[in-house]
Amino acid sequence: MADEIKKTSAEASEKKETKKSDSKNTAKPKNGNVFARAWKAVKKFFKDIRGECKKVVWPDAKTVIKSTGIVLACVAVLGLIIWLIDMGLSEGVKALVNLAKNSGADAETTTAAVTGMIHGFLGL
Repeated sequence: MADEIKKTSAEASEKKETKKSDSKNTAKPKNGNVFARAWKAVKKFFKDIRGECKKVVWPDAKTVIKSTGIVLACVAVLGLIIWLIDMGLSEGVKALVNLAKNSGADAETTTAAVTGMIHGFLGL
């Protein structure tokens, strides 16, 4: 009885090995030439796009209006902040130039130096 089991398992393993070797040796035929395969891939790509677009959940008008309002408010606030910073820096530079003009003995040289330095720094 044990001998029969060994023979059966040996035959089964031989069949598996031959199937594996047969599948390795046989090359799968290609499905058409390069252009035919490329065309199939392109068609599949656009079919997949269409399927994905069907899955998209589009917002209703109320949500779009609300989101647009939030975006516009954020843009206005950030624009105001940037404007305030710009005005503050501009006034600071003007104050430095006026301070240099109104300072002590050699006002012309100091003014020219400070103005040249400011223009060089700002790239004007």
